[in-house]
Amino acid sequence: MSRSVLLGFGLTLTALAGFIDAIGFIRLGGLYTSLMSGNTTQLAVAIGHGEGHTALLPCLLILAFLVGAMLGGAIAALMSERWATPAILAFEALAVATAFVSAQERSHLGMAALFLSLAMGTQNAVLAHIQGFRAGTTFVTGALFAFGQKFALALAGRGPRFGWVGDGLVWLSLLVGAVAGALAHVQLDIEALAIPAAILAVLAFWAAFVTVTSGTLTAEPPPSTPLPSRKGPRG
Repeated sequence: MSRSVLLGFGLTLTALAGFIDAIGFIRLGGLYTSLMSGNTTQLAVAIGHGEGHTALLPCLLILAFLVGAMLGGAIAALMSERWATPAILAFEALAVATAFVSAQERSHLGMAALFLSLAMGTQNAVLAHIQGFRAGTTFVTGALFAFGQKFALALAGRGPRFGWVGDGLVWLSLLVGAVAGALAHVQLDIEALAIPAAILAVLAFWAAFVTVTSGTLTAEPPPSTPLPSRKGPRG
């Protein structure tokens, strides 16, 4: 699997995270389904103000995300390496589909938000790194920092000229996905969750197909260059 295909795959996942998080932010009144830094701050403020009822939801969202991360790691550890990505994506698609059905029944996120956070925690186990930057991540604070750092090094001539592009694309994909999620929510309301559920299902099937046909969903190693033979002096 080429690096460019894996990059597109990872950026699509990050855009889906932005899509889902935008809907969650709108429906949850300022809480997140994938950005746990914001939820942790909200939890801390609620605790500081002595508002136990307000602290409950961000606490549950953080817990669901943590459980999702643990499940993603467990799937990756227990399954063979070649089938880990399709299995994680299938679980994530199922979690988002469950959130969609739950939200349809109750006309608000409620329990559905926990399934979304579960899915987002799981997603981070799909693709760890692609040649120096995270792709497929559901949070971009680290990518934004790396973008600035690598851009500064490039300007100073101390790093690759375009080494910052990958991290910038990760941030941009989350932004574009979040904009798309907000627009979809305006048009479709809670039914917009059907879009990421369907796309994740397609990605899971595609990952399984690639695994069957090519062996694994990993980047192809660069061709090796044979080392010249060294012959000692003939005696």
